[in-house]
Amino acid sequence: MNSLFDTARSQCQKPLAARMRPASLDDYLGQAHLLGEGKPLREAITRGHLHSMIFWGPPGVGKTTLAHLLAESCDVRVETLSAVLSGVKDIRAAVARAKDALQKAEQQTLLFVDEVHRFNKSQQDAFLPHMEEGTVIFVGATTENPSFELNNALLSRARVYVLKPLDENALKCLLDQALTDPVKGLGEQQLRLEETAEEALIRYADGDARRLLNTLEIVADLQERGIITCDSLKTVLSDGGRRFDKGGDIFYDQLSAFHKSVRGSSPDGALYWAARMVDGGADPLAVIRRLVAIASEDIGNADPRALEIALNAWQAYERLGHPEGLLALAHATVYCACAPKSNAVYKAWKAALADVRGNPSYEVPVHLRNASTALMGKLGHGKEYRYAHDEPEAYAAGEDYFPQEMVPEKYYQPNTRGLEIKIKSKLQYLTTLDQASSRKRR
Repeated sequence: MNSLFDTARSQCQKPLAARMRPASLDDYLGQAHLLGEGKPLREAITRGHLHSMIFWGPPGVGKTTLAHLLAESCDVRVETLSAVLSGVKDIRAAVARAKDALQKAEQQTLLFVDEVHRFNKSQQDAFLPHMEEGTVIFVGATTENPSFELNNALLSRARVYVLKPLDENALKCLLDQALTDPVKGLGEQQLRLEETAEEALIRYADGDARRLLNTLEIVADLQERGIITCDSLKTVLSDGGRRFDKGGDIFYDQLSAFHKSVRGSSPDGALYWAARMVDGGADPLAVIRRLVAIASEDIGNADPRALEIALNAWQAYERLGHPEGLLALAHATVYCACAPKSNAVYKAWKAALADVRGNPSYEVPVHLRNASTALMGKLGHGKEYRYAHDEPEAYAAGEDYFPQEMVPEKYYQPNTRGLEIKIKSKLQYLTTLDQASSRKRR
């Protein structure tokens, strides 16, 4: 069977991501929590004592590469199966070859199963006797939670290792290697990235080395030499989606006028534009859908009933039809136009979304994770979580609900209109509790 690192194929025929695979564990980037000095997996490799294991992590973090490097470091042969393409027949054939190697050459076999969660229960059970007999060292890779996707019998015979997304430093190092290595990388093209383009590419990769290298290769094909700018990178990162436009410009201009009238607290202007659209043949539900959006975007918690009334208008129109249902549209339009206005929720959501898109995909802090299985409990999920209902005033003062890498933000800033007056007061009070808790910890 061909090795992952089979050099028979010309390097130039391989994708960049395949060419840049590390040749040894010393070149492997990331996963220091597993492969750092003194870590159990590193110690097992150093002693040459491999055991059956499951690699659980997102795409592009090096699960397949690590499995093959383990085999190479411990001088064992490799059999590779993909759960997408293989069945029980393929499992039996791989095991037969492993038995043959063990009997004739006394050489162990690492059986690597990619996408192992795609095997059904009976297929997963097929590995068990061969793992127990020591015929194979089983290594499975999965992007899904093993607690839910793998049999308990399989989990009891294999140790689960959680692989993390590559951090920015690892991705930058990999990017530098790809741009400078003249043999495996793109060194001969003498390419380099603008600082902003490099940051955008690393952010787009989102911890996925394969995505980083595949995107770089596409850009390199379009630009043979020189500096890769942010503009040239955007042409590759563009989603290529088209705008949806069922109506014409006049309809959307009128819908915009309707929206601005409601936002501006003009029930008369809003009714006029709603009538213009309905009379012109527009679907009344299109107007009601816009009202639902307005209820959150422009009214929000200043009057939470606005969203309820807009949704009720939607339901009423669907039940009553035309023309009786139009009164429900008018009812909701007037209510929303007259309601106190606040875009605090809208601004908070935009700010939170900007932070998400501008930062890596930070992991959920361990104390906030769900420990619904024994495995997840062993991994520390939910440990030290403070149950708010057990705290004074049902509030865990000083608790941090953000990723550890982030400074807690105050996205939601309620104004002093409508119900948000009370919400603002409540949040200010909770802030004083947080401050008092912080002083106690000092």
